[in-house]
Amino acid sequence: MIEIPAPYLLFLGDVSNPLDAKTAMGLRDWRPERCVGQYRLPGCAVDLGLPEMDFSAAAATGAQSVVIGVAPSGGALKAEWVAALGEALRAGLSVVSGLHRKLSEAPELVDAAAASGQQLIDVRVPPASLPIASGRRRSGNRLLMVGTDCCVGKKYSALALHKALEARGVAATFRATGQTGILIAGGGIPMDAVVSDFLSGAAETLTPDAASGHWDVIEGQGSLFHPAYAAVTLGLIHGSQPDAMVLCHAVGRTVIDEYENYPVPVLRECIAQYERAARVTNEQSSVVCVSLNTEGLNDAEALAACDKVSTETGLQCVDPMRHVLDPILDVLL
Repeated sequence: MIEIPAPYLLFLGDVSNPLDAKTAMGLRDWRPERCVGQYRLPGCAVDLGLPEMDFSAAAATGAQSVVIGVAPSGGALKAEWVAALGEALRAGLSVVSGLHRKLSEAPELVDAAAASGQQLIDVRVPPASLPIASGRRRSGNRLLMVGTDCCVGKKYSALALHKALEARGVAATFRATGQTGILIAGGGIPMDAVVSDFLSGAAETLTPDAASGHWDVIEGQGSLFHPAYAAVTLGLIHGSQPDAMVLCHAVGRTVIDEYENYPVPVLRECIAQYERAARVTNEQSSVVCVSLNTEGLNDAEALAACDKVSTETGLQCVDPMRHVLDPILDVLL
């Protein structure tokens, strides 16, 4: 578990792509009680709809931390951000990051934290001494989110399904595998920060033996079809040994984001490839439904899009942020 001083000011830097702000959006949507406002540098085109605050105003409001809410490709910590975050520390706020580059690797921030008495908290740090995978089947049930691409709704689907299972009285645990999920849940393992030989072992560690009726609802990472991030997806699949998978897809997404030469396969092919990969460690594993991100559509269009996917795949399809999840739970349970 990770202790993050709350409430938070969400730092958006100068990003222009909303997909880069998934950490901030996840905290706004799933932990709104912890978010007091947003801080944007000039040129930032992303707006969370939260109050604009500078660091002093946030501290006066009661904020305890600034959370870096953006995760651009590569996870770099830009020089312009370092200067601003130094101001946050001097204003009396701790700084929290899920980027690949550690806050502790920025001497300016280390000095500012020491002078101000505030904390630098990196959440993208895997546990020490992770084992290699054993391949041993474990008790309990595991539901893994998988995707046609990154940023298609795997985390939101997992959180929504976890909430729906608990509402039905089913014992369930949300298992976070990325920095945003860890910040939301308060713990987990950042799979993309684990040395590749230990990825599947980390997934086994995250999803231990459980009671027969218990479900681990596992946040997915990457995509088997992503030229940069498929490796973390495969390691997570093999180690989690999912009994069931939910295929997550964004309506209208036809190519991998930022990789225009890589088309997204048709959904039936995606399903077949995920099942083939999962059956290496769980021969009974199958994709049980499709979670469709229908952002940008009206309600009627969203329902029609889900119906179309259901016809194409032969599986139940819903948008977990719009529709009731009973059809998925009925199949799962």
